Amino acid sequence: MAGRRRWIAGAGLLLALMAGPAAAERMVTDSSGRRVAVPDRVERVFPAGPPASVVVYMLAPDKLLGWTRAISPPERPFLPDRYADLPELGRLTGRGNTVNLETVVAAKPDVVVDVGSTAPTFVSLADRVQEQTRVPTLLIDGHLADSPRTFRTLGTLMGVAERGEELARYAETTLAEVRRRFESVPEDQRLKVYMARGPRGLQTGIRGSINVEALDVAGVRNVAAENLGDGGLVNVSMEQVLAWQPDAIVTIDRGFYESVWTDPLWQGVKAVRDRRVYLSPGLPFTWIDSPPAANRLLGLRWLGAVLYPELFPEDLREETRRFHALFYHREPTAEQIDALLAGSRPPG
Repeated sequence: MAGRRRWIAGAGLLLALMAGPAAAERMVTDSSGRRVAVPDRVERVFPAGPPASVVVYMLAPDKLLGWTRAISPPERPFLPDRYADLPELGRLTGRGNTVNLETVVAAKPDVVVDVGSTAPTFVSLADRVQEQTRVPTLLIDGHLADSPRTFRTLGTLMGVAERGEELARYAETTLAEVRRRFESVPEDQRLKVYMARGPRGLQTGIRGSINVEALDVAGVRNVAAENLGDGGLVNVSMEQVLAWQPDAIVTIDRGFYESVWTDPLWQGVKAVRDRRVYLSPGLPFTWIDSPPAANRLLGLRWLGAVLYPELFPEDLREETRRFHALFYHREPTAEQIDALLAGSRPPG
């Protein structure tokens, strides 16, 4: 997968802020090791892809120039109107690029930010965007496990370090708590989980895929990764799923979730027979995958609640309210929370 995110181990401080050559700018080093001159004050940020738009919005929504994809009608009630109304900019990176460089220049950003992979393909793209637009372009590692550093890095860059620290502390607490609880489960008792994508449920992520990082952080057994090795997103056969016999299935696709209970092809799968298929909440952004950004922090607690309820007895409704208020700048209603969590229980 072109957009696969890699772990950047031992990189030290991802964004080193240093005194710049002039009062109006400073030199920074991004997660790929590129040194870039950026303005002292960053007020207008152009997101290169969906993860960047989500993270910039979480940190400093007034600095976000727009969304990669326009906010849809179902998503709008979960965001303040002034931010839901931000324009659609298109995407510079990943599959399905839709924006040209003239659009970037016309938006008059102070910086372009991409959150995710620092693989050579994305380094080359960032260099090209910066060279042709004359807009400073930064690559920030976007792995779920690295969320605290991502928040601190971008918070400092955009002049909202205190806000970045607040979100980083939430991320650190969540990651540490989720790992501690999942690690209490003996290896031989950990659930075998299949991540089902697409309307037929036969696309999934294997080891190294950013799309299944939530499963990796949670420490459950990803049956596709155990059997198919390293890679990104892959298509599998029904015969393979039947051979794996997952204990539970998680999905982001409502069509698959609604059909799996009566689809004769899936009736031989243990997770379906045991009524352990769970639909990830998806508003305003999916909790366990698309886009693969810090929205997945709440998804980790959701995974714990549906897979190991005895280890995660807290009220997920309250955590949902808290997360939305803190990260999305709008507290959801009780009715909205009920709707979000509906997929945590099998229908019928």
